Amino acid sequence: MTHALADCSTFESSSSSSNAALLRARPVRPHQQSEDRLYQVGLAESIDEIREAQRLRFQVFQAEYGARFSSEGLGLDVDEFDAYCQHLIVRSTETGEVVGTYRILTPENAARIGRYYCEGEFFMTRLTRQTPRLVELGRSCVHPAHRTGPVIMLLWGGIFRFMREHRYSHLIGCASVSMRDGGGVAASLWDQFGASKMVDSTLECFPKTPLNLGRISRAAAEAPPLIRAYLRVGARICGEPNWDPDFNTADFVMLLGLGSMNPRYLRHFSDGKL
Repeated sequence: MTHALADCSTFESSSSSSNAALLRARPVRPHQQSEDRLYQVGLAESIDEIREAQRLRFQVFQAEYGARFSSEGLGLDVDEFDAYCQHLIVRSTETGEVVGTYRILTPENAARIGRYYCEGEFFMTRLTRQTPRLVELGRSCVHPAHRTGPVIMLLWGGIFRFMREHRYSHLIGCASVSMRDGGGVAASLWDQFGASKMVDSTLECFPKTPLNLGRISRAAAEAPPLIRAYLRVGARICGEPNWDPDFNTADFVMLLGLGSMNPRYLRHFSDGKL
């Protein structure tokens, strides 16, 4: 998830030429439909489409996590990274609404802004030194009424076509667990993950605001759908979770190397072309 929140002026004050260049780069076909023709997926092609993604993020993150936004009066989730990211969106062909989104930060644009988003929460030197072709995913969001197979598959298919076209090798992203229970679920998940779900220690990330795991009472827990999806395709946990006070979540950094991805999903998303 995220915690560097800013008002809408941060986004609009970014270089218009940079925004235009990002919007022109569209390796994902903008009108690809799912088999049932209920949804279309592609990269946002205008500022208005980015606004739609930001509005969806605001609605979902506020309702489900109690997130705080300085841009609350606008009904948008906006931060300084938005102008540097590609915004992948899924649109309902029936209603015309944006019902799913991911934002994608390339290593080139991470260098332009000075860091990956996750570096605001974690010390990541070990990881970034060894994975120069590292793409960061963030702001994963699907409308509650559309959390079905087609939407998720379209988002992931779009991400992997993006990776293939630009020859990127690794993905990272923060997967969040609500802290509304005081951290019991997050601590229990950390216990469950164990060594089998961890990256090699040479790639480990360290939280800047760690949970006091030794003092948190455990609660019966099942990993949220996003974490289960990451683990299913072959991702690994990069270390202990970080507490994000703005979203009131425990965030786990997940790393996926395409070379170690579950072959079943690799074939599905890339037709063996990666």
